[in-house]
Amino acid sequence: MQKESEVIFSKFSKGLKSLVRRKQVDSVHVRREGHQLARKLSAFDLTAIGVGTTIGAGVYVLVGTVAREHTGPALTVSFLIAGLAATLSAFCYAELASRCPSAGSAYHYTYICIGESVAWLIGWSLILEYTIGGSAIARGISPNLALFFGGEDKLPAFLVRHTIPQLDIVVDPCAAVLVLTVTVLLCAGIKESSLAQTVVTTVNVCAMLFIIIAGGYLACQTGWVGYELHSGFFPFGVNGMLAGSAVVFFSFIGFDAVTGAAEETKRPLRDLPLGIGMTLSLCCILYMLVSVVIVGLVPYYSLNPDTPISSAFSANGMQWAAYIVTAGAVTALCASLMGSLLPQPRLLMAMARDGLLPSFFSDISTHTQVPVKSTVTAGILAAVLAFFMDVSQLSGMVSVGTLLAFTVVAISILILRYAPPNKVPLPSSLQEYIDSVRMQFDAENLGTERKPFDDADIVKQSSHQFEDGEASNQYPLIQKQNSEDKQNQRSRRRKIALWNIAFFCIGVLVLTSAASAEYLPRFVSLLDLFDLNNFLIWLLRCHS
Repeated sequence: MQKESEVIFSKFSKGLKSLVRRKQVDSVHVRREGHQLARKLSAFDLTAIGVGTTIGAGVYVLVGTVAREHTGPALTVSFLIAGLAATLSAFCYAELASRCPSAGSAYHYTYICIGESVAWLIGWSLILEYTIGGSAIARGISPNLALFFGGEDKLPAFLVRHTIPQLDIVVDPCAAVLVLTVTVLLCAGIKESSLAQTVVTTVNVCAMLFIIIAGGYLACQTGWVGYELHSGFFPFGVNGMLAGSAVVFFSFIGFDAVTGAAEETKRPLRDLPLGIGMTLSLCCILYMLVSVVIVGLVPYYSLNPDTPISSAFSANGMQWAAYIVTAGAVTALCASLMGSLLPQPRLLMAMARDGLLPSFFSDISTHTQVPVKSTVTAGILAAVLAFFMDVSQLSGMVSVGTLLAFTVVAISILILRYAPPNKVPLPSSLQEYIDSVRMQFDAENLGTERKPFDDADIVKQSSHQFEDGEASNQYPLIQKQNSEDKQNQRSRRRKIALWNIAFFCIGVLVLTSAASAEYLPRFVSLLDLFDLNNFLIWLLRCHS
């Protein structure tokens, strides 16, 4: 009976260890078997992918809703605050992408820094986000196309939405056709799809530049009447401005699509941080300039919540500008659709490599050097959802998946800084040197009895070839061989750092709850927040 309990406990402990086991860094230093993804993307290509994915049609509607209900003329400040908050997340993604440049994005980083169970959850959350997000975007393109061509009766009959009375379902053939078209384009190759993304994004940016230039000219002619109000620049107060920042923050979601193409980047250490930084900078500048112009053309309470930009131009006698605005919205949706479907096959491929999905999804085409099977599977699933289902009610799941991914990536940065993974593979150059030294040693000492000569001995003997800090600068995740005392000291510091990270995460939750507790007296809330913030900063500095 005791042996059976010991066996059960052993199996249970092994199961728990398998849930928290961490993956080795299978980045550019590891050679994988089989065909690889083509490294053809530059920093400009990554920027085009990021800007196209981030700037969706939401900005063409969001400025009116947020200005009317939350911010008033202070909409520009809300975009600035939201951009700064998105920049903090972008810094985390940029560091992880440059240090672990492999497919999978947040799933890959979580598997390395936290463990398999959390990575599995993040992977499926991202799959749900990309699938539902792409389907929702595709169903939003057909109404804008109908508006652009003058009504649904102007569209071909096979693209018009139809209602199935027996099932009470509105099918959207246009959305399904668009998803399948983008899927075929993605299967053609990463360079071809990035070129198409660049063209569509350029058209969208040109439409926004027209809004900024033409709107600025009209506002100068009319005297910027939207800012000459008795209610002032903050009609809803600072709280309204911050509430508007929380709403417009979702306009910056999409820059993480850049990290999904990390394995196809020519120079990931340089191009990935550069692509993420340029993406957020361009998006923030365009958002702020558009908001300055639109809120200045007409008073914020006169904006149409459904078509704020078109209504602002129509109020100043430029009804024809609605066609340019609609063209920009259509191209923005197309670019966002391509950006939503691009990372998903790479994520499926990364999960299949790790054994969390069938190996079918990890196959790479020898001709196009893209995961065609994963791309086709993801495209068909998104097309079916876009054709049959009204996914607008499920669109909130996209925000949940994004929030979860951002949180886990931030935690991964803390773990990577204060408690980095122990086991990482040696770089190919150092591994080749170890193999050559071992072969030479075996040849010279053939026939003599000596103790086994392993990789650790070779690394110790060859340590004189690396100056202090050289190995860590070239390969930042590789830890040097230390003495037992240093290893024990590092182990103790790792435990302390992990506890600090746990306390920090709990403190953030308490901080968020306290900030949203409107029933507390303002003075008490601010005092508690100040003390808690100082405590968290002191706690992290003690063991940094």
